[in-house]
Amino acid sequence: MNIDFSKSAHGLIPAIIQDNETKSVLMLGYMNAEAYQKTIDTQKVTFYSRSKQRLWTKGEESGNFLNLVSIKNDCDDDTLLIQVNPVGPTCHNGTDTCWAEENKSDYGFISHLESTIKVRRENADSEKSYVASLFEKGINKIAQKVGEEAVEVVIEAKDDNDDLFLSESADLLFHYLILLQAKGFQLEDVVNVLKSRQK
Repeated sequence: MNIDFSKSAHGLIPAIIQDNETKSVLMLGYMNAEAYQKTIDTQKVTFYSRSKQRLWTKGEESGNFLNLVSIKNDCDDDTLLIQVNPVGPTCHNGTDTCWAEENKSDYGFISHLESTIKVRRENADSEKSYVASLFEKGINKIAQKVGEEAVEVVIEAKDDNDDLFLSESADLLFHYLILLQAKGFQLEDVVNVLKSRQK
């Protein structure tokens, strides 16, 4: 890698730390050439501490190390993106990230949809909300809906109408997310099972 440490007067470049699994940004630190090399050699992220004026391996006192997965430099060769597997909380304040955010996977719109389902369930008004009405009818009705939507997906898969196939697929996924919450789970729990099956 061609890293240009000379762009800073003190030979320091920013290092963005990202969780390799969740893709959450955990913290920002600074590295000089020596910190970079120590990170490579030990496979534990090491910074140059501007306050301590020395190399500092994250976790050297707390045990909350940042185990190195990969390092990428940006288009100007003066900023690093470092992907890690963190051990414990990253921030010295005890939080997962230095922005006091929970370090968890975010599936974009799907996570937003899960949150919407949760809100509709908790603020149940079955006359106004289809989701609330399903939860009110109970697990058997929700499971039945998932079964019905699955059959419709199979039927549309055998035809050539892609719009109908995608529409039925969306219905299936939506009702499956409802079923997961009815059982006390979220998509993340299913993803973890899939990860455990990787060979």
